[in-house]
Amino acid sequence: MSSIRFTTSGLVIGYALSSSLLAVINKYAITLFNFPGLLTALQYLTSALGVWILGKLGFLHHDAFTIETAKKFLPAAFVFYLAIFTNTNLLRHANVDTFIVFRSLTPLLVAIADTAFRKQPCPSKLTFTSLLIILGGAIGYVATDSAFTLTAYSWAVAYLITITTEMVYIKHMVMSLGLNTWGFVLYNNLLSLMMAPVFWILTGEYSEVFAALGANAGNWFSFDSFIAVSLSCLFGLLISFFGFAARKAISATAFTVTGVVNKFLTVVINVFIWDKHASPFGIVCLCFTIIGGVLYQQSVTGPKPPSSDSNPSKQIDSKNEGSDFEDDSQGKGISGKLASV
Repeated sequence: MSSIRFTTSGLVIGYALSSSLLAVINKYAITLFNFPGLLTALQYLTSALGVWILGKLGFLHHDAFTIETAKKFLPAAFVFYLAIFTNTNLLRHANVDTFIVFRSLTPLLVAIADTAFRKQPCPSKLTFTSLLIILGGAIGYVATDSAFTLTAYSWAVAYLITITTEMVYIKHMVMSLGLNTWGFVLYNNLLSLMMAPVFWILTGEYSEVFAALGANAGNWFSFDSFIAVSLSCLFGLLISFFGFAARKAISATAFTVTGVVNKFLTVVINVFIWDKHASPFGIVCLCFTIIGGVLYQQSVTGPKPPSSDSNPSKQIDSKNEGSDFEDDSQGKGISGKLASV
C-alpha cells in the first residue's frame, strides 16, 4: 500500500502554516464570495471528497460509511455544522481579531459548563487566574472595538455558544463511536454537506445565489473569488490532515505551544496584509487573551497522579487526558477546519 510520510518537523510546520493562515484566508474568501452557506458547503465537499479519494488511492484508511453509524453521528455533525456556520458568518461581519478573542473565551465557558453540568472539580488557582486573564483581555478588546456592530457580536455570541457545546458534549459522544481519525473527518464533513441545503433554505441564501447567477455578478466568476474559495477549501483539508497528524507525532504540550504560536502568527499576518484588524490597544488585549490561553493549557495538561479509582473507564479517561493518542485527537479535534485556528 502506498503511503505519504512526513518528518515530525514537516508536520509541525505544515500545521503551523495551515492553522495560522486559515482564518485570514477564510476572511478573504468571505469578503470576495459573500455566500457563507455555499462557502462552507464547498469546504465540506473538498474535505469529504479528498479523504475518499486518498482512501481509494491507499494513502490513508478511513472507516466505511454506514447508515447506522451516520445516525449515531448526526447530532455531532449538526453541532459541528452550526459551529462552522456561525464561525463563517462571524468572519463575514467582523475581523479576524474578533474571531480569535471569542475563540479564546471558550476555555472559560467550558470550565463553567464542566463544573455545572458534568460535575467536574472547580478550577485550580492557576486555571482560575488564567481564565480571569482571558476574560479581562476579552473585555478590554470589546470595550475598545471601533468596529463593534450588533450583527457581528450576535454571530460571535452564537459561535461561542455552539463551539462550547461542541467541546463539552460532542467529545464524549464521538469518542464512544470508535471511529478512526479519517473516519471522523469523513463522517463529519459528509453529513455536514448533506445538511447544507436545509440551511440555504432556512437562511434564504439560496435566493441570493440564484440572483447572483441570474445577474452574472462580477465577483461570482472573478478570478480573485475563485482563488480565494479554492485556497479556503484546500487549507480546510490541509488543517484536517496536519492537525491530526501533528497531534499524533508530538507531545500534547508541544502541540499546545504550536497552537499558541499559530494564533500569534495569525494576528501578525492579519495586521500586515490589510487594514481589517483591531486598534493597537485592541491587539494588546487580544494578546492577553492568548497569554491567558497559554496559562490555561499549562494548568490542565500537567502530569496527573495515578488514579486509584477501580472504574476502568475513569482510569482510561485519566490516562488519556492531555495525551497525543489518536482517540484523544478525535475528541479535541472536532472543530476540524476553521475552529482549530
